[in-house]
Amino acid sequence: MDHTTTGVGVLDKSARILAALADGPCSLAELVARCNLPRATAHRLAGALIAHRLVSSADGAYELGPWLRELTSVDPLVARAMPVLDGLRKQTGCSAQLFRRSGSERICIAASDVPTGLRDTVPVGARLPMTAGSAAQALLADTVEPPAGAAFTASTLAGVRRRGWAQSVAERAPGVASVSAPIRDLSGAIVAAVSVSGPAAVLGRAPGRLHGPTVCRGARRLGG
Repeated sequence: MDHTTTGVGVLDKSARILAALADGPCSLAELVARCNLPRATAHRLAGALIAHRLVSSADGAYELGPWLRELTSVDPLVARAMPVLDGLRKQTGCSAQLFRRSGSERICIAASDVPTGLRDTVPVGARLPMTAGSAAQALLADTVEPPAGAAFTASTLAGVRRRGWAQSVAERAPGVASVSAPIRDLSGAIVAAVSVSGPAAVLGRAPGRLHGPTVCRGARRLGG
């Protein structure tokens, strides 16, 4: 490996770690060997890079993190989503999010949060289960049976297909309510879900009645 030096030690060592991980995931011991760094130094810098989402760690292995992938790829849906999410936030007074499914999880890939007051914020990059929440229902709307352990039922998913929107109250987190709608591509397949979320005390027991049609309009703008 080419160990380029600039005289800025921390930066040089961090770059060596990223270059090493470009060759593939590895354990801490392997990272130490690849970078020729002391174990404590490699562990400390890798931890700092994880905090900045430049590196990820799972099951004892390090790999390049999501921020690098985000920097090198532009998701056209995300590029189109921000004006829609901002519009939903202004219309509903709720935080708005865009989710994609990734296996047994859903990932927030864009968000527009209310600036003040009570709110339910979901940071971009957050991974949430597919077993609770209106966005999970929306992403699974075309599925006959929900995943094992889901807080919702097959009847719930049938209702989402019929209405075009999903709702949840304190399903993912206490005191949080949300409304979501599936986003479909030209073939009709669900590719993402758009949501608004906020305090259940404000949105009530039937938040879909308040915001379901508005969220559906947002989903249609992002479809195709």
